[in-house]
Amino acid sequence: MECSSRTSNFPSDLEYQTGFGNHFSSEAIVGALPQGQNSPLICPFGLYAEQISGTSFTSPRKLNQRSWLYRIKPSVTHEPFRPRMPRHEKLVSEFNQSNSSATPTQLRWKPVEIPETPTDFIDGLYTICGAGSSYLRHGFAIHMYTANKSMENSAFCNADGDFLIVPQKGRLWITTECGRLQVCPGEIVILPQGYRFAVDLPDGPSRGYVAETFGTHLQLPDLGPIGANGLAAPRDFLVPVAWYGDGSRPGYTIVQKYGGELFTAKQDFSPFNVVAWHGNYVPYKYDLSKFCPYNTVLMDHSDPSINTVLTAPTDKPGVALLDFVIFPPRWLVAEHTFRPPYYHRNCMSEFMGLIYGGYEAKADGFHPGGASLHSCMTPHGPDTKTFEATIALGNEAGPHRIADTMAFMFESCLVPRVCPWALESPFMDHDYYQCWIGLKSHFSGLSMNEDNVDLQKGKPIER
Repeated sequence: MECSSRTSNFPSDLEYQTGFGNHFSSEAIVGALPQGQNSPLICPFGLYAEQISGTSFTSPRKLNQRSWLYRIKPSVTHEPFRPRMPRHEKLVSEFNQSNSSATPTQLRWKPVEIPETPTDFIDGLYTICGAGSSYLRHGFAIHMYTANKSMENSAFCNADGDFLIVPQKGRLWITTECGRLQVCPGEIVILPQGYRFAVDLPDGPSRGYVAETFGTHLQLPDLGPIGANGLAAPRDFLVPVAWYGDGSRPGYTIVQKYGGELFTAKQDFSPFNVVAWHGNYVPYKYDLSKFCPYNTVLMDHSDPSINTVLTAPTDKPGVALLDFVIFPPRWLVAEHTFRPPYYHRNCMSEFMGLIYGGYEAKADGFHPGGASLHSCMTPHGPDTKTFEATIALGNEAGPHRIADTMAFMFESCLVPRVCPWALESPFMDHDYYQCWIGLKSHFSGLSMNEDNVDLQKGKPIER
């Protein structure tokens, strides 16, 4: 089954299972799932039983993730892995001084153009920044991709971590070992570590963002005093149903990302030969328009954490290796309040992207497909135009709806290092800092020197 055959089998109304963290089960042929045990001597229809473990065997039950796959041939049936040539020079999974730089400067990138030469998802993927190490199973990487062609007779496998993909331009038709997912701009997809997948581009030119977590899986945030409902509802997450392809595929290539390097192995069959599966370690997608946002209804601006969709926690309570936060359409109603995001210095580092529309804190310069990075304790906030326009409205500003927008943020407790090709990119906005230079003093108090003299009037101040 060639690439064209795989994509032609993508129906417009794909079926999905619903839920987050459930134990799912699915079979493309009735009776393909073994009953009463995971690994019988002979599986139904002569299938092979294969487990994929997303956590250690002895992880606590509430955190343990694994799935059983029942496939026509096991995934071990391939030739030895060899380094992929030519080498992919723009993927990093262990960040240090040899491959990336530290900078406290506010950074912003304009949207990257789609390449003209044929480029699939793998070749179009490149790292922007990150911290930690996939070898040490702790850290994260932020990538972007620009592509214009579907993957052909090949599948990608990320052995380093989980991918959270945010398409900004063009749909993704993703075939996985658990089944198929269509992911549109405005949706996200999570592809867990170790799963093999192929990306087809039904709309041609495509662009988007990717967050990768090492050693920790994403989960729903606790709701605390919000209660039992709100933010991202578990029932709105979609998981594929079993689907398989059979037949000979001479020269089929598995491309594996391992330690940030790419390796290839040949086999004579498609890896998407799973007839049935069950478990809780699965790929899934989510429509961001289903997010139920919360906001202040009287005064002040809520912290952005109130819009967390998914979080990859650390061992410290409330401290995330990576948060995925969105800024969706919503109402602003706070009284006597500076409604845009406040000026801020953060112990966390913030990478922002824009899927469509505009962003409330930046009147100019931040476009769909672009990105910004404000690292640990780097000042940031609304630009001059946004500040002045907000102040001009005064305290009588009525309710205002922010519509037709979807911005997002990857936020991490780790301090990112930035890759050289990102710092040297022709799409780097070197004038970003200018958006704040125009902020002027509005101070109306008395100016005094050390002798308590009013410098405006030259007279001593009486106490």
